[in-house]
Amino acid sequence: MRYDCDVVVVGAGPGGSMAAKHIAMEGFNVILVEKKAEVGAPLRCAEGISKKRLLEVGIEPDPKWISQEIIGSIMRSPSGHVLKVIEVHDGTEIGYVLDRHLFDKAVAEQAAAAGARVMVRTGCTGIITDGNVPVGITANHMGEEIEIYAKCIVAADGFESQVARWAGVDTTLAASDIDMCLQYRMTDVDIEHEFCEFIIGSHAPGGYVWIFPKGERTANVGIGLQASRCEHSDPKAYLDRYIGNDPRLRDGKTIEIVGGGVSTSPGLKESVADNLVIVGDAARVINPLTGGGIYHACLTGKIAGEVISDCLRRGDTSKEALMEYHRRWRASIGDELDRNWRIKEKYVNMSDDLLDEFILAISDYDIQKIRSEDLIEAAREKFPKILE
Repeated sequence: MRYDCDVVVVGAGPGGSMAAKHIAMEGFNVILVEKKAEVGAPLRCAEGISKKRLLEVGIEPDPKWISQEIIGSIMRSPSGHVLKVIEVHDGTEIGYVLDRHLFDKAVAEQAAAAGARVMVRTGCTGIITDGNVPVGITANHMGEEIEIYAKCIVAADGFESQVARWAGVDTTLAASDIDMCLQYRMTDVDIEHEFCEFIIGSHAPGGYVWIFPKGERTANVGIGLQASRCEHSDPKAYLDRYIGNDPRLRDGKTIEIVGGGVSTSPGLKESVADNLVIVGDAARVINPLTGGGIYHACLTGKIAGEVISDCLRRGDTSKEALMEYHRRWRASIGDELDRNWRIKEKYVNMSDDLLDEFILAISDYDIQKIRSEDLIEAAREKFPKILE
């Protein structure tokens, strides 16, 4: 069976749904395909994002998909020194731990309401080309082989993106730019339910352990580690070891497990090709220091939708025309990604002793938020040794 449209979007995560929504809002014919039977499940995400960043991409917070409001962060050093920061200074500074299952569905519903056609259980199996130029995709829709022809393809198919590679874009990552992650949903745990917590150092070589509350006694407890820096590349062993040594967690019950890879690179050098735009995790725009990617996916999806719509109006979806998308997202978050990648490259070499000294030194500093720029400012004042 053949379908024809202006744009086909592969992947109904936040990036793909935002792209589909903004293209459909401009009156173009959009098909949004999702390989899973249900948008938003299963997922791999700690689910944290700030209210400010949601508003920046035009998404109004909805209690239906917010599991927990967050007022601050805790950073814990390898030996247990604590930096605790209350980050609520005005109405936009509050953070959220989302219910991503419901959040992803809500954004896909917005795309559908704008006019996009959503097709679940539709896995992309290849690219259709005219010469070397992509003109559509092949897919399996509920067991039936189909073809979808389009003027532009949006690759929003996540960390393992195949669409971009099939279209000839090099998305290869260095081993040092990949973290292996595992997360438990745990209940009956003794946590501070209004704070997200980050545990740094050798508990998670090259990464960190996180505790993101989903309610008063429920949390996402996970780990990300750089496999090349571990005695063995099994995140479960590291996570179980940490949980077993933390009295707040050791008696908790695990009710869900998710895992997979996360990129920690500064983003693709080119995120477009002729008739192709790459967004979200597929474009490697995850924050390389924290692994956070919801905002980056939403932002790149929104920009992609706006640029593609403009290109369709002009009848030009060449690589040159679509490069405006790449320039815009780089102008918005490129410096942040580059800076955090450079910090990540230094952080992975820091000893536990140095990290202990750092957290102890800045624990009484008037820090407004646990962000890389705030931590650098605190280090400059209280512990310049670490900046060397």
